[in-house]
Amino acid sequence: MRTPIRPSLKTVLQTTSVAGLAAVMLATGIPAQVAQSFAAPVAVTPSQAPSFADVVSSVSPAVVSIRVKSDVQLASSDAGDFSNNFGGGNFDQLPDDHPLKRFFREFGGSAQQGKGTEQQADGGAKKDATRPRHLRPTVQGSGFFISEDGYVVTNNHVVADGLAYTVVLNDGTEIDAKLIGKDSRTDLAVLKVDDKRKFTYVQFADDSKVRVGDWVVAVGNPFGLGGTVTAGIISARGRDIGSGPYDDYLQVDAAVNRGNSGGPTFNLSGEVVGINTAIFSPSGGNVGIAFAIPASTAKDVVANLIKDGKVERGWLGVQIQPVDQDIADSLGLKDAAGALVVAPQEGSPGQKAGIKEGDVITAVNGQPLKDARDLSRRIAAFGPKAKVDVALLRDGKAQIVTVTLGETASDDVAANAEQSGDQAAPAETTELTALGLTVAPSDDKSGLVVTNVDPDSYAADQGFKGGEKIVSINNRKVTSATDVESVLDGARKDGRKRALFQLEADGSTRFVALPIDQA
Repeated sequence: MRTPIRPSLKTVLQTTSVAGLAAVMLATGIPAQVAQSFAAPVAVTPSQAPSFADVVSSVSPAVVSIRVKSDVQLASSDAGDFSNNFGGGNFDQLPDDHPLKRFFREFGGSAQQGKGTEQQADGGAKKDATRPRHLRPTVQGSGFFISEDGYVVTNNHVVADGLAYTVVLNDGTEIDAKLIGKDSRTDLAVLKVDDKRKFTYVQFADDSKVRVGDWVVAVGNPFGLGGTVTAGIISARGRDIGSGPYDDYLQVDAAVNRGNSGGPTFNLSGEVVGINTAIFSPSGGNVGIAFAIPASTAKDVVANLIKDGKVERGWLGVQIQPVDQDIADSLGLKDAAGALVVAPQEGSPGQKAGIKEGDVITAVNGQPLKDARDLSRRIAAFGPKAKVDVALLRDGKAQIVTVTLGETASDDVAANAEQSGDQAAPAETTELTALGLTVAPSDDKSGLVVTNVDPDSYAADQGFKGGEKIVSINNRKVTSATDVESVLDGARKDGRKRALFQLEADGSTRFVALPIDQA
């Protein structure tokens, strides 16, 4: 006897009408309301389908392409060299009337950049000392008008090293521009176009209202192709990508590529919520992870650049690190928040006000701090000579110090940390078995040198290394193994599960928390 063939659920769904499927559901006991909903599907008309056309049409005239010229030997573009990026083919060998040859000649940057010019292996034009040198386009990026009289916002890395700037409107009109100011710490810059016309411009949004999942539209000049629109959502907020002390990026999944730098990301009201500045990509192309400077940051910086041509920031002058949960436990703190002072700089406003290493800064002018980055941003928002109240915890006690801020050094000033000399081999060592450390008194009697670290210990996991010097534990100076045991015993009596070790090496200082329950 043959077994009857029973169609799969997939086959039923593909071959049964909506009404027929509803009848089957009713016969099998599925509630009538659910079954009837299948029999009466909601029709979606084209006018109801999501569209960004209205937003794009209103903001596109304000978005521009930016060409930056520099007196350099190598003429390359942020658009990249297409002839080298696509399969390594030689597009000069294509027929002259081939559409791809025209495309790569216009956008590729290296193919036939002027006949009779000798090309170097890297694609740049070979210098001829007998000919006058000319400004050559080196970078193409994006930007947008923020005023009808021609102020344009873009990225600092787009205009950096430039000597001449051209703004290209969405209708193809090219206008020379001048640099008003730039700020490398936030990667922002402002150009000015002098023209009698009134330009279409856009405004910054209140990005405090931006939510993860909101729609956004990015408009820019990827690969030098001109005005291009992509759409996506806000994927995350407050991203730190390690580009500077003020990182607080919006992460978006709209397609952003080389050449989009400096271009705006809009909300559906046509307001700028962010300025595209970086992408994460193992290949160099879009993978759906892009980062934009939030409007709240850009608005203040741009205003300062227009007014003064630079940004003046308050300076506290202390080296800080985040307070993680391990450090919070070692200090007896309820929450992992604020900034741990690693060391105040000599002669800095913070040191003059009495801030010390091991202090935990918890608030500025009464506003609690989320983390170390929050402190950097708060202090930078004040101008030089501003007086601020800094709340801190020292040895478990709260106190407030008033600091008169200094001015953050310019980008051209670099401070080189002093490098400490190598520690001489200590004669006597002591094993702190429970901590996984072997230590010995330092030559200058200012701490304990780590001579060995058990590779299976928690200390090894936390990055303890031979040659580092333990200066203090729980803000208590230690110069012997006896000092260490005394401090740890005190921590146990206080009910703490961890102890905070201050380490020095190569002129730098850091704090690490270790568990003491087994010590």
